[in-house]
Amino acid sequence: MNSQKVTVVIPCYNESKGIGKVINGFNRERLLHYGYELDILVVDNNSTDNTSEVARNAGARVIVETTKGKGNAMRTGFKNVSDDSTYVVMLDGDDTYSSSEVHRLLEPLHSYFCEVVIGSRLNGKMKEGSMTMFNHMGNWVFSHLVRYFYRANVTDVLTGYFAWKKYVIDDIAPHLISDGFAIEMEMITKMAKLGYEIYSVPISYHPRSGETNLRPVYDGYRILKMFFRNLFWKIKDNDADEHIEVTA
Repeated sequence: MNSQKVTVVIPCYNESKGIGKVINGFNRERLLHYGYELDILVVDNNSTDNTSEVARNAGARVIVETTKGKGNAMRTGFKNVSDDSTYVVMLDGDDTYSSSEVHRLLEPLHSYFCEVVIGSRLNGKMKEGSMTMFNHMGNWVFSHLVRYFYRANVTDVLTGYFAWKKYVIDDIAPHLISDGFAIEMEMITKMAKLGYEIYSVPISYHPRSGETNLRPVYDGYRILKMFFRNLFWKIKDNDADEHIEVTA
């Protein structure tokens, strides 16, 4: 059986405590059994710790994006996805998501059920201490707003665990403009506007390794701004030249 290449993009900023666990959590033998060959790409977002060293030692390909912000790291990662990839996966490097569950996100793509899969924490197994009540309620509200206004069949719009057929990334990446944590909201709303088939699968979610970089109120405002910004969004040639959310 010929294997299909899966490029895993992991954006990281000072994730030396978690990134090794994430990379080592992929069950390569099991994935190869199902016909998937992994290429793990860690995007070091100008870390001040030894994130890059830990990632390389664990067997990942590492590139550095010096401009801080998760959106910047993700766009750089997408530009470095190899052309022979069939699928693209994104997850965070803080060990909150189980990399061992990646095959569950890939199966709906492989079986032609849909084109995009998001890992849903709200409908999955959330371990004690993994998410504050404030963040949980904010995510619930955002998810319901997207379901209603964008008609997207999703249950966790702020998740950091995605899987795509590569052509979706090829189509959407040039139109992503978010610099920071609104990148997930931007991707989901723009993919919904473009008519891609998006579905959710339940996943596990754990307390993070290391300190969080998320600022709930500050980043929540920018996520809400992205939600409204994309309500009437259409593809235009200069999307990639616009930037918002410059970090303070």
